[in-house]
Amino acid sequence: MGRHPLHAAGVLHGGALAEPGRRGGEGCAFLNLPEGATATTTIESKTNFLRAVRQGHVDAVARPLHVGRRVLVIETDLFDAEDRRVAKVVQSQAVLQ
Repeated sequence: MGRHPLHAAGVLHGGALAEPGRRGGEGCAFLNLPEGATATTTIESKTNFLRAVRQGHVDAVARPLHVGRRVLVIETDLFDAEDRRVAKVVQSQAVLQ
């Protein structure tokens, strides 16, 4: 897959950490589409980095905070291999008809 996504200090790059949060949020949004909707598009995404990841893996757990006819708000928590929260992503998704 190319270059390892670690900084020189041995910490996982923020972009590499945010990616599973983004994808988890998009998947959760798709699974919670209101009736008649076909897809969503991101209108806002915010990532809070809480701690460094130096090794192991990262798990993403997404859940809907709001499921409306026009907007979905999804929250995704990212956990390291020791089950510590390392980041939180909150996305607003516009519903496409």
